[in-house]
Amino acid sequence: MTQGRKFSIGAPILEVNNISLSFGGVKAITGCSFAVLEHEIKAIIGPNGAGKSSMLNCINGIYKPQEGTIALKGKVLEKISPNIIARSGISRTFQNLALFKRMSVLDNILVGRKLHMKSNFLQVGFKMPGARAEEDENREKCEEIVEFLEIKDIRNTPVGNLPYGLQKKVELGRALATEAEVLLLDEPMAGMNVEEKREMCRFILKVNDEIGTTMVLIEHDMGVVMDISDNVVVLDYGKIIADGPPHEVRANQNVIDAYLGVAHD
Repeated sequence: MTQGRKFSIGAPILEVNNISLSFGGVKAITGCSFAVLEHEIKAIIGPNGAGKSSMLNCINGIYKPQEGTIALKGKVLEKISPNIIARSGISRTFQNLALFKRMSVLDNILVGRKLHMKSNFLQVGFKMPGARAEEDENREKCEEIVEFLEIKDIRNTPVGNLPYGLQKKVELGRALATEAEVLLLDEPMAGMNVEEKREMCRFILKVNDEIGTTMVLIEHDMGVVMDISDNVVVLDYGKIIADGPPHEVRANQNVIDAYLGVAHD
């Protein structure tokens, strides 16, 4: 994973410190701590119900943990909400697509530029010079993403007319449009066939290698995880049972036992 990289792995950029999350009397996450290094791909894996999505929801502000802190570049994120977290530099894709099906590929990606838009509704509506210049700049950046993802031929196609694999690529493009430093990918390969998974892996690696975006992903396909990840965190019943390079995690007896056991929802 380190060979041929434009960006080398650096110091911790995201730190999860002693996070605990409960729903009523049910503990979803208990005392979890791990770090994500700058420019790395970090996978979070575990059996069904292990707390993986709950962890991502804590990181991007959907859930507020009862205990613990989350820090970005050494600064604890005190006010936690999806919008504040996004403005801080953490973006997210979801397991279930959240695209605007009637809008074009380009317009869906433009939605990701909302965080960078300073013009208000009236300035845009009256096509004020500053608003026009800002719109042109944002559109140009989205065109660059379209080219980067190799989807120029479908840039004007309504997203709803595209096959599932391409829709997932558009969602990746919209996340890239936020220019986030850390990208959270919630099961980016879910529902894909082998060829679509191969293509998505190629672009995840391309984003990481060429743009340098740090990535945290949840993925059930262990072949994918072991192939593209730098480090892997394993959750079981809301607790971390392993954290390290793929080859070490693969050989960890606690991990083997967790995956050989019955899945727990």
